[in-house]
Parts: sequence; structure tokens; C-alpha cells
Amino acid sequence: MSHIPKTMPNHVAIILDGNGRWAKKRGRPRHEGHRAGALNVRDIALTAADAGIGVLSVFAFSTENWQRPKDEVERLMSLPAELDTVLWDKLDAASIRVRFSGRRDRLARETLDVMDKLEKKTYAAERLTLNICLDYGSHDEWLQATKHLAAQVKAGTLSLETLDVSTLESALYTRGLPPVDFLIRTSGEQRLSNFLLFQSAYAELYFTRILWPDFKPNHFKRALKVYQKRTRKFGGVKG
Repeated sequence: MSHIPKTMPNHVAIILDGNGRWAKKRGRPRHEGHRAGALNVRDIALTAADAGIGVLSVFAFSTENWQRPKDEVERLMSLPAELDTVLWDKLDAASIRVRFSGRRDRLARETLDVMDKLEKKTYAAERLTLNICLDYGSHDEWLQATKHLAAQVKAGTLSLETLDVSTLESALYTRGLPPVDFLIRTSGEQRLSNFLLFQSAYAELYFTRILWPDFKPNHFKRALKVYQKRTRKFGGVKG
């Protein structure tokens, strides 16, 4: 993606935090906050595409979110269908590719069907990849990758001598995606919550008190300007 300016992040990741608090402040049920958050994914994805960003990863549902009340989990699991019904026309017009990263063995068949449909019908889009992390957690990702690679070693199709970082990356849920350059978390919390830990090893971090549904394109652009002022060293020394 050589068209992207050097000062613009190629891969932006966002922890979508604050949907429930957004709804509570307005006296509404939590699921309305999640719906508002889903709609905001569309607006920020379109803004990211216009900015020349290559990949936008969003944390939609973590491996730990299964502990939430059943009705809330069901609402969160409806996100792919929500995207399909209210976002598809906009994403299609903007040439945005949708992919999902995370476990699939615990998802309902109807959710998987919608995910497969979205991935297939946006596969050829080239302007932006919207990577939706659903039933995702870095610790689980590493565990599954380790099991996969160990099985290959046991079967004799992979040797320990050739095992390297690239091999590990190829076993992650995010295989094929570039490292995260810029990680944003909304709502005021300042932690990574098991999100893209390997991929964000050298990411610049940005925390804002704004709740996710209120994090509008102008806030996103402001965050990008902050990124552009950062000096990235990747463990080295500059200047």
C-alpha cells in the first residue's frame, strides 16, 4: 500500500469501549448502546478509508465477554447481521473489505453464515480492510497458534529449526495483516484488555475519555494528527 503517506498509520486498531455507559447516560437499555456503536463503526471505517488507512481493526467481542448477561451476549453476537443490514451499502460503495478475526467454534450457525456472506461479497474490495475481532483474545490466539504449530512439528511438516516470527504470524487469527501502527481506546480506560498484543508490539497508543458511540470522524481525525506528531523508534534511536 505504497500510496499511504509515511506519517499516516497503515493499520489502526480501536478498542470500542463505552457503549453500555453511553446507553446508561441516556436512560436506554445497553443493547441500544451496542447498536449505536455498530453504526459508528461504519462512519469511522469510511473516514479511515478516506484517510488512506489500509486496515482498521475493531474489538467487537472478546473471549471474556461470554461472562456478560445472556441477553447482552446475544445482542453483541448480532453485530455481523447488524453490519450486513445497515452498513453493507456504504461499505460496498466505499470498496471496504470485511474480515473477521477470532474463534469460530463457539459462534451460532446463523452468525457464522452472516460472517461468511460478508467476507465473500467484500473479498475483492481494495480500499480498506475492516477487520472485526469477534470472540477474540490474544492469549487464546497464542494458545491456538501454539497448538497448531506443535501439531505440525509432531507431524514432521515443520521443524523447530525453521520456526521463526513469520511462522508464528502465519498461525495467528490476523495472518496476512500488517502490524498495528496506532491503537486507540475510547471511554477513558487505559489498558489493552488482551487485544492484538502481538500485533501491537510497537504500536503508538492513544486513550480518550469519549465514549465509543460519541467518537465521531472529527475525533478520529484529531487522533490521527496526534499520531503524525509521534516519533517511532522501533527499539532504535533517532536524531
